[in-house]
Amino acid sequence: MDVTAHPLRLAQQPEADALLSRSPLAALTGMLLDQQIPMEWAFTGPYTIARRLGRDDLDAHEIAAHDPEAFEELCARKPAVHRYPAAMAKRVQLLCRYLVEHYDGDVTALWQDAGTGRELLARLEDLPGFGKQKARIFLALLGKQLGVRPEGWRAAAGPYGEEGSRRSVADITGPDSLAEVRAYKQEAKRAAKAKKG
Repeated sequence: MDVTAHPLRLAQQPEADALLSRSPLAALTGMLLDQQIPMEWAFTGPYTIARRLGRDDLDAHEIAAHDPEAFEELCARKPAVHRYPAAMAKRVQLLCRYLVEHYDGDVTALWQDAGTGRELLARLEDLPGFGKQKARIFLALLGKQLGVRPEGWRAAAGPYGEEGSRRSVADITGPDSLAEVRAYKQEAKRAAKAKKG
């Protein structure tokens, strides 16, 4: 990741954003947590976990090997890492186990030798807790903000890869773009409701 060019501002909290910017595992974990809660809460989660583990970064080996009950308690402690801390603690550990098993715990190995955007997307879709949409959004985030741009990455990310779009976390660089993405999502929800009705 080329984080020097573009520090992430997804948590909208300096220490949490600094961790996301320097730690590929933190960014990936934030993306995993980003469902059914406000985005800033999700992307602050990795920082909260690291602090509670007494670390300044996340380590996939450590989290994978952590006692599940103790890790669940760590995620549930107030303020909780997620609205569903027990379920998400399991997901974070599953993700870390998968990374240890397939990439020796090194998140960057997901994209270092990915020849195309399509290949990287397939690897992201294979991650526990990552469906098609989440994988595309993370691919767009990698390409737009973190300098990971295998051939065809925009096409593989679908609409999330479009230049100038305001659809997802991939497009958030500060409070203004956060407001734009929120407005886009609310409009999309309204349109979906109207279509059903």
